[in-house]
Amino acid sequence: MMRGRRACAVAVRRPDGEIQIERFDLSPIYQSRLATFPLLRGVILLWDALGLGMRALTYSANVQAGEDEKIEGASLWLTMATSFAAGVALFFVLPALLALGAERWLAWGTWTANLVEGLVRLGLLLGYMWLIGRLPEVERVFGYHGAEHQTIHAFEAGAELTPERVLQFPREHPRCGTAFLLTVVVLSVLVFALLGPLDWLPRLASRIVLIPALAAVAFEYLRLTSRFRDRWWGRWLLAPNLLVQRLTTRQPEAPMAEVAIAAFQAMRHWEREDLPQPEAEALAA
Repeated sequence: MMRGRRACAVAVRRPDGEIQIERFDLSPIYQSRLATFPLLRGVILLWDALGLGMRALTYSANVQAGEDEKIEGASLWLTMATSFAAGVALFFVLPALLALGAERWLAWGTWTANLVEGLVRLGLLLGYMWLIGRLPEVERVFGYHGAEHQTIHAFEAGAELTPERVLQFPREHPRCGTAFLLTVVVLSVLVFALLGPLDWLPRLASRIVLIPALAAVAFEYLRLTSRFRDRWWGRWLLAPNLLVQRLTTRQPEAPMAEVAIAAFQAMRHWEREDLPQPEAEALAA
């Protein structure tokens, strides 16, 4: 899946070996003023990206199964909401409950319990990534994930977009969603520790209510570090995010890179088509 400013291209290799490409038009919010406000843009674009990712995965599964119908509308949003709720329960509510129990039954101090809560949350995230990466189907998805990153690296370096050339580039990229998740979790360790002692209900509520704020700050942090990734301190700040992508990417095969290239080229073509002629010519140049 390759996303531009106006359109998203999803390329899928069909069972007969051909590559099928679908266009998803992006929400007008990407072009609105809301998408330019620091902090607010992170929350808005994240939620829209979740829906876009779910649509892409559903489309891919249907193409592989040879089906023409796609899950859309209420079914799609219900699936996404259920997945989001399960993620919040596992990575935010469960560690908070464990820390609360440690305070009450093991007589741990608040600061110690909050720190352990954050470490448990981080361990759950990394363990989950490692565990699902052992599944053959997910491991193949992670191969395509790596191919996406390598294709973008090749384009940014001005290299020829061929599978052989693309596969020479790193499979980690600073603007990856995996880096976003890690940043949210690390920030949560700091923020929740600063909240100090709370009763069980305010404690659980704070873990849920503050998720949008954490997401907003994480989005801006990634934008900043990506902008200065060529400086020594930028590389130092990016190192953990790039390292954790080892869990969510695999070295792809040449056919995977071919699919990623097809999606990227389709997205670039649609972006030029949607622009006014002078802007399209400038983009093409």
